[in-house]
Order: sequence, then C-alpha cells, then structure tokens
Amino acid sequence: MTSTMECRETRALPEFAIDYGHEALSHNDDEREISLTFDGRGGTRWRTHVKFESGTFSARILTPEGDTSGLNTSFYLSSQEGDNSQDEIDFDFLGKDKTSVHTNYYSNGNGNHEMICKLNFDTSKAFHEYTIRWLPSRIEWLVDGKTIRFEEKREGDYFPQMPMYLYASLWNAGSIDNGRWAGPYSGSHAPYVCKYRDVRIPVHSHSKKPSQ
Repeated sequence: MTSTMECRETRALPEFAIDYGHEALSHNDDEREISLTFDGRGGTRWRTHVKFESGTFSARILTPEGDTSGLNTSFYLSSQEGDNSQDEIDFDFLGKDKTSVHTNYYSNGNGNHEMICKLNFDTSKAFHEYTIRWLPSRIEWLVDGKTIRFEEKREGDYFPQMPMYLYASLWNAGSIDNGRWAGPYSGSHAPYVCKYRDVRIPVHSHSKKPSQ
C-alpha cells in the first residue's frame, strides 16, 4: 500500500514519448520546458514512457493566449488513450474560459465526475503549478500548492485503480457537445502555443520503459 509520504515523493521527468504531432512539439532542456503548438497542421500529445500505480504529478503550465475558444490544453493521467474502459484523472483547460479549470476522473470508462474549478487568474498570463495527487483511496487536485478539489473513495464507488501514464496535449475540442464544452473553434489567433515547465513524476513507476 502506498503511504502518503511516498505519494508525495517526486523526480523530474527524464524523458517522454510523443504520440502524434512531432513537428508541433519542441523541448528546451535548459528551461526544462515542453512547448506544444496548434495550427493548421493540428495539435500534439506527449506522455511518459512508463505507467504509475499512484503518486504525485505536477507541472507549471502556461495556456495559449488570444481567442482560444474550442481548444483544450490538458494535463492528465490515463491507463490507455483510445480505450473506452480506461481509468483517468484530468486537468482540462478549456479555451472558452481561461479563468477556470475543468477536472474529472474515470474508472473503467465511467466518468461523469466533472467539476469546474474557478481560479483567481488568467491561465494564459503566467505560469502556475498544477498537481494531481493520486492514492488508491483518494484524489487531490492542487493549484499553486492549494487543494481545489478532493475526492475520497466510498464503498461501492468506481475509482481509478489501473496503472496510468501521464499525458499532456493541445487539441481542437470545438466539436464536442456542439461546442458547448470548450466553445466553438475559430482559430483567429493561430498558431497557439502552450508550455509545460518543471514536469515532475513519482519516484517509483509501475512499469519499465519499453525496449526500442
């Protein structure tokens, strides 16, 4: 069983895999920064090489500027993208409102745990630290070290338990729910750039990096 102290132990992200959009991602080792660009070519997504069973995941994030309606800047855990039975824990920055963050979690594909958390700042104006702290019995979402949401497993509840990758992406979500979720996409201020700095992951992973 993972202890609270073990859950808080982190290390810098040593490397990552790019799922798609290689040309839309850049990496600055000196600033420990990953930049994602969305333009006419589409967006991009990166993830860790290994999965984790629990732990603390954090990054300082700057979302895109301008009219970002329709865009989704994300930082999340998922057992497997594209699998309808996935476990998942999300931070979603929806382009229609840059003064809030959308949080959610899934267990075995069951979601509907959405919560919009209002922030006292514009996410595109300065870097802020966003943290997911995940234990088998509880999940905590933090912004700049302060808890904005806390969920504890109750008997009979679905709750994330499968090993998960850390993912981050920038993509056009303007068609979801006819534009009601992230807003309709206009693209009037493309190209859009989001940045992730000082990404940190748990010290211990569930799996080893796949052989090349």
